[in-house]
Amino acid sequence: VQLQASGGGLVQAGDSLRLSCAVCGGTFSRYAMGWFRQAPGKEREFVAAISWKVGSTIYADSVKGRYTISRDNTKNTVYLQMRSLKAEDTAVYSCAAKPWVWSTEAREYEYWGQGTLVTVSS
Repeated sequence: VQLQASGGGLVQAGDSLRLSCAVCGGTFSRYAMGWFRQAPGKEREFVAAISWKVGSTIYADSVKGRYTISRDNTKNTVYLQMRSLKAEDTAVYSCAAKPWVWSTEAREYEYWGQGTLVTVSS
């Protein structure tokens, strides 16, 4: 299973950005998908996740109400819509996959994509 994240870039505070993570191999509809991020000098942290069944999602408190995770099982892709971006959202964002149900724990995810850098200027 291979994951390819894209959509990062340099934006200003208050802007929006949408990340995508395309999955190749396996049966995408059976995977829960998660987004994690790692800021410079900080530990990786959970951002959002969605279970195999569309509609079951969870968010970190720091992004709740600003970020939306979604998936399109016909395109084998998961998205992370980010709004009202803040400087503290600057990080490398990575997507990950695990069977069935979401988790907030990175160690439970079996497959990882490379990260995409999001830089928010204040």
